[in-house]
Amino acid sequence: MARGDPLDGQVLLLTAAKASVAARELPALVDRVQADLGPRLATYRRAYEAVDESPDRWTFLVPPDHWEEVGRRLDLTRREREAVRRAHEEQLRRVGSRQERREEFESALDIRSAVVIGVEGEDGDGIDGGDASA
Repeated sequence: MARGDPLDGQVLLLTAAKASVAARELPALVDRVQADLGPRLATYRRAYEAVDESPDRWTFLVPPDHWEEVGRRLDLTRREREAVRRAHEEQLRRVGSRQERREEFESALDIRSAVVIGVEGEDGDGIDGGDASA
């Protein structure tokens, strides 16, 4: 995983197989979303529950309408928004499997969504400050 890249390659492959977005378009779409979310890491840390953190990425549970807001901000189509949402949720499931918390995370996804933000800063905190609006 490249520094700041929030999703595992296997997650992208699985998402591409299920999404209505062409597999060749998904990495660029994920990069575009990461470019928007990365500078907001500090805001996410204050506003949402972090369920996993590592030197490479933080994983949060967010309200179910979160991806609609991100989609509006980035002018994503419904299909693009759903593909990104699905990819981030699949990454949460993968983390849950590794940590033997998959059932817990599956239950959380019944009422919330997931956001995975790659860490870009060398100190593990991402870009400091962040935007006040997540």
